[in-house]
Amino acid sequence: MTTTIGIAGNQIIQSVDVFHGNHVSYTPQNFVTAIQKAGGLPIVLPISDEQAAAAYISKIDKLLLAGGQDISPDFFGEEPHPKLEETNRNRDLFELALINEAIKQNKPIFSVCRGMQLINVALGGTLYQDLSLYPDWTVKHGQQPTQPQFATHGIKIEKDSALYQVFGESYRVNSYHHQAINTLAPSLKITARSSDGIVEAVESIDPNQRLIGVQWHPELRFDVDTKEFNLFDYFVNQL
Repeated sequence: MTTTIGIAGNQIIQSVDVFHGNHVSYTPQNFVTAIQKAGGLPIVLPISDEQAAAAYISKIDKLLLAGGQDISPDFFGEEPHPKLEETNRNRDLFELALINEAIKQNKPIFSVCRGMQLINVALGGTLYQDLSLYPDWTVKHGQQPTQPQFATHGIKIEKDSALYQVFGESYRVNSYHHQAINTLAPSLKITARSSDGIVEAVESIDPNQRLIGVQWHPELRFDVDTKEFNLFDYFVNQL
């Protein structure tokens, strides 16, 4: 039976000049393509009221959280730092509800970049609102203008992790983030770090809570690196 993957969607407002401010619900195409290639059935879950989360989660087998805006810092007990970038509170609220319901209904979660950070917040952790607040920052974690198909920095992966089975002990990743995990949620374990100590991957301490989060963007490299595709294949067919 085909595994149904719910991808939490984002929203963009199109040009006022051309489309009169039309609102569009979307997810990056590469998530859709990677899931389809792995044999899954992707469905985009549009930003909705929190109360709709339970019904959405009940209709899918697994949940994917994509990248995007910064997370509203009041969700982890902070006021906005001057370097905070765009937030979308409606998206935060809906995705937090999706996470809670996925855990409640025992549905596996794969989260990317912002998605990993939001998992940490949902489970009681905090974030650095900007990497300039991290005292040991020495690695470039926003690789622009380098194209996303090129890996730019290394990570070290813990042997006691699902991620190790896919990538081995060390790997090189692309990087597009200015925020990072600060205090780790109590129910999570760190499974990969960059050389300057930034959290690059997390998993649940509880083996029955099937959850993987990565800080990089495998959807932008799965077609040029087999290991990145293997991560999607693991999510769709094993996690």
